Amino acid sequence: MSDERPAAPDGGDRTAPPWPADRRAEVGEPVVRGDPAVTGDRAQRAARFDPEDQESLAAAADTARRFGTEAVGGDDNVVMLRGAAACAALVRGHGSYKAAAEAAGDGVGVSFIRKWARVHDLPESVRRHVARGDIAPTAAKHIARVAGDVRFTLAWAVLDADLTVREVRRVASAINDGATPDAALREEGIAPGRIEVDLPPDAYRRLRDRASLQNREPGEVVTDALEEFL
Repeated sequence: MSDERPAAPDGGDRTAPPWPADRRAEVGEPVVRGDPAVTGDRAQRAARFDPEDQESLAAAADTARRFGTEAVGGDDNVVMLRGAAACAALVRGHGSYKAAAEAAGDGVGVSFIRKWARVHDLPESVRRHVARGDIAPTAAKHIARVAGDVRFTLAWAVLDADLTVREVRRVASAINDGATPDAALREEGIAPGRIEVDLPPDAYRRLRDRASLQNREPGEVVTDALEEFL
């Protein structure tokens, strides 16, 4: 993606195909920020930015300017997602990262707009973990640097392996330099695909029994069950 032209917005059906690696909802729509299950009472105050409405674009410019030049948000992940939404709306509304930065005003550069607009374009399942505080916004910026399903690989590694922001940055850089996601994670001492789950005792006994009778590992049985279910 160049500094001049953003990718075309994806207005496709959010239900197809499964696990889209990019945003499906309209740019500026507070899908996550407006969900009470994620943000509680703050959901009703979630700002919506319409790239086709000049008054809304002006509000997005003000939000992005304060986000980029003032101590706005701090460790507040929801505020940071709002700033990212404002950046994305400016990019869509003005047609380029450069024009979006100019609209936001002095102190807001092209690289800042690009990084946060990409965070806003992350898939909903990842952004929900950002809003909950499970993934730091600074880590989300590096997750957004990679493309396609690799975004999920890196995001879930943050959750399951407790990757630091520095480790996420190194893994993202290695992937963009040509390393496979698995190799990049293993370089950091992370085993891709490993997750701990708590099962009810009865389900655990049946899983162990099935795996033993089939001469397989429990993870293989779980994989088959998940592939059929999902």
